[in-house]
Amino acid sequence: MKSKYLAGMSLVFMAGGFGVTLLLPETSFMFVLKGGFEAGLVGAIADWFAVTALFRHPFGIPIPHTSLLLKNKEKIVHSLISAMENELLNKQSIEEKLRGLKLLRSAGAYLTRLMGKRKVRVAVANTLIRAAEQVPIEKALPQVQSVAASYIRRMDAQEAIEGAIGKLVLGQYDQRALDYILTEAASWARQRETRQMLGRLAAEKLSEVKMGGLMGFAVQAFGGMMNEDKMGAMLQDMLLSGIEDVMREDSAIRDKILHEVRVRMFEWAADEERLGRLQQQLASKVEGDAVTAFLATKLEELRAQLIRKLEEDRERGGRLVFQLYRSIVRALGASQESVDRMDASLRNFLIETVEQNHYRIGKLVKENVDKMDDKQLVGMLEEKIGADLQWIRVNGALCGFIVGIVLSLLQM
Repeated sequence: MKSKYLAGMSLVFMAGGFGVTLLLPETSFMFVLKGGFEAGLVGAIADWFAVTALFRHPFGIPIPHTSLLLKNKEKIVHSLISAMENELLNKQSIEEKLRGLKLLRSAGAYLTRLMGKRKVRVAVANTLIRAAEQVPIEKALPQVQSVAASYIRRMDAQEAIEGAIGKLVLGQYDQRALDYILTEAASWARQRETRQMLGRLAAEKLSEVKMGGLMGFAVQAFGGMMNEDKMGAMLQDMLLSGIEDVMREDSAIRDKILHEVRVRMFEWAADEERLGRLQQQLASKVEGDAVTAFLATKLEELRAQLIRKLEEDRERGGRLVFQLYRSIVRALGASQESVDRMDASLRNFLIETVEQNHYRIGKLVKENVDKMDDKQLVGMLEEKIGADLQWIRVNGALCGFIVGIVLSLLQM
């Protein structure tokens, strides 16, 4: 430490100067110079004693009122803690500072600056790759399946299914499903193959009819006039006409079909015994080895694809990572009200955390001080403030030298 070396040299210089003046012939100049060195030596020794007495006993002698820092260690620690808790880092000042911060906005601006750097994006990609590689799929799957199966067994299946049916009806999904079926049926019915099949089927069934009398004669006459193609076309037109009638929103048949479908769905949802069996079967399936193997295979494939994508993106400088970050930021910033609400929630959480843990500041300081022995504590304090204190010794020697010269001059 330069200041400590300089302070020591000032003491040696004053002592050497005083010794030399004692050996030289006494003249007026030597008298004044000796007075200066004598007073400087006294000042240097006195200040050395004062500075040393703060940290330890001078020469190891337990002189009263020395080693002041160690003797007043508890007082100093308590004063430091009190100053930190009540003045420097009091709860009110911390809370006021937090209330004035826009935490999410500041964090977003900082992250955006970071994400603008290629090396940061590459580092994020590497982190995501390592995280994806270390996900314990095989170990996690049984726990996930067990939780899912337990949830299925505990859930109120009737309430869940009735709620789903209600949403299905309110959203008119049953009508959409019926329209889809009718549309596909109409598409099938318009095909030439369908007409041929209907004609062939009608001819076969008509030939199987065994009736006598006038009715039998009429059937045979009808069969003689109509070939397979004509009967197919007639049945095709009838089928398409029926489908078109059902597809009309004001169709009574359509309303009847939808009514029956809805009644059957609610009846099925009210069958507790059937639902119970279904729940148990579904839960058993979820916990089964087949589902485990299926999920493990699919998740491994998904992990491989994700890692490959991230590795490709890493080579391109993390563009995908930045796009993902930008999408998240835009999604969060789409609603300023939501951002303000999240910011307020985060700020309140931090304020509450400060209120609950503010006392730990002083506790932490005391614990760290208590871990130090006397030698470590003195060494730390000397390192922090010793340099400035050594200058007291230098100034004391210089001031004593000047005062000694002035006093010597006055004595003459």
